[in-house]
Amino acid sequence: MTMRFATIDGLAIEHRRLPAGAPGAPTIVFLHEGLGSAALWRDFPDALCARSGCAGLVFSRAGYGASDPPPGPRRIDYLHREAQDRLPALLGALGIARPILFGHSDGASIALIHAASGHDVAGLVLEAPHVFVEPQTLDGIRAAGVAWANTDLPQRLGRHHRDGARVFRDWHDVWLTPGFHRWNIEALLPSITAPALVIQGADDEYGTPAQLEAIARQTGGGCETLLLETCAHTPHRERRDDVLDAAARFIAALPAAPPAG
Repeated sequence: MTMRFATIDGLAIEHRRLPAGAPGAPTIVFLHEGLGSAALWRDFPDALCARSGCAGLVFSRAGYGASDPPPGPRRIDYLHREAQDRLPALLGALGIARPILFGHSDGASIALIHAASGHDVAGLVLEAPHVFVEPQTLDGIRAAGVAWANTDLPQRLGRHHRDGARVFRDWHDVWLTPGFHRWNIEALLPSITAPALVIQGADDEYGTPAQLEAIARQTGGGCETLLLETCAHTPHRERRDDVLDAAARFIAALPAAPPAG
């Protein structure tokens, strides 16, 4: 997969674009998880764009994949900074308006914050989102820390990132920072006017169905939910066909963009 680079706030951000299969179709922007990258989506974006006729943008956030690392340590507000500063800058630089945001885990939280901050989006597909911190979330991250120290996780992660150790450390350490357990974006949900599809695995090691239920109960744009049995934290890999089917149906039913002017 050939990557290009866009300079955003002085940082080179790797990305690839997928052509639309239908004239005037919106762009699906894929927002990866906390240890993810553009490459780790594999060919799922290609399959969903082919199924839906949409264009696609797949990119690695600053510090991930081959993108330049941001200066300084990660702060507790990093999800808000990505949603409110870096994502709008990237979309503006690439000329993408009114996208469909497909976010996984951290990426799903970024999608929610972005949509709640006044940015125009056509729809939201949210996989394993977090809107508050649960004990299970922190237990899962602690377990990942044990795996980092005792398995080949450093080598596997290093194949997909310029600095896999920093990617892991930034993600692991900020979630376990004292006070981060109070992180909560539920107050933003009523501000969201775009339709949403929320997908979660029933066996998600990082969250319970309470996340899905909170979004469905509070979002302001209407919400469909899909809870998948025999599925953990990565539905688009573990239940690929089900996610493709649900996302394609949801995208096909989205209202058309209002006429300009």
